[in-house]
Amino acid sequence: MATSLLSPCLGLPTKFKNLSINSSTCSTSTFSSLSFSSSLSHSIFNKGCLSMRTTQRSIHNFSIVCESTPNKKADSAEKRTRQAEKRRVYNKARKSEVKTRMKKVLEALDDLKKKPEAQFEEVIPVEKLIAEAYSVIDKAIKVGTLHRNTGARRKSRLARRKKAVEIHHGWYTPAPAEAIAS
Repeated sequence: MATSLLSPCLGLPTKFKNLSINSSTCSTSTFSSLSFSSSLSHSIFNKGCLSMRTTQRSIHNFSIVCESTPNKKADSAEKRTRQAEKRRVYNKARKSEVKTRMKKVLEALDDLKKKPEAQFEEVIPVEKLIAEAYSVIDKAIKVGTLHRNTGARRKSRLARRKKAVEIHHGWYTPAPAEAIAS
């Protein structure tokens, strides 16, 4: 019986934080008598784990200290876990939509850049795609899925790519650096 009492974790769940079991005469291998300091009933036990360790207070007086730790999370922790999972799924969908819109715009711009005889009017559908991508990025920033600097960087990437296509086809000529400085 003594070896089962000294196991690191018994299957006795309890609500107690500390519970002391005292024995006045004790040998190293067995306990002669064990008594609880209060009367216990099975109805007060709750889900948890009861661990025991021996302590020596004097030469002939040994104590077993029992500590209980709950196995289940607090209700607020469970709620936080549920909320975090809900937010993770929501944010994942938003980020996926942003990436999809950006990919569509970049593919359309690459196709337009590869066309040898592209006309300026062919940029109009791409500009609509860019406007939709900007809208999705702004909404993701507004609800907190994306940081505002991340959103600005992604919008800037789309604008730079569009400008590069326009320069490539000659629809846009940047002003010389000297004219901007003066």
